[in-house]
Amino acid sequence: HVQLVESGGGSVQPGGSLGLSCAGSGLTVSTYCMAWFRQTSAKEREVVALIYEGDGSVYYADSAEGRFTISQDNDKNTLYLQMDSLKPEDTAMYYCAAHPRNNDCSLRAIDFTDWGQGTQVTVS
Repeated sequence: HVQLVESGGGSVQPGGSLGLSCAGSGLTVSTYCMAWFRQTSAKEREVVALIYEGDGSVYYADSAEGRFTISQDNDKNTLYLQMDSLKPEDTAMYYCAAHPRNNDCSLRAIDFTDWGQGTQVTVS
């Protein structure tokens, strides 16, 4: 039984920073495609960043490139997202997600098999 539990959301002023964590159980994060998604009431769930340590793959959405950093601590089985230079348009519910890697890592929400409960990030 896979469980992903996010923490670290909150409110911050524009230009500020927040760090999100996602503690995993029932899986080994280093062998899964691990990602952060975000969603607002006006937009579909979109991938923000993805990491797969098996081959060192890292992906950032254009909106996150240069401002966000995805990482993971395999000893703690935890995924992180460091968000700097936050903008009001980063306001969303953030979710961590995982799927077993088959041939490749997907960027589509529909392909992710396991999700956290979400943590709210508000930039204003």
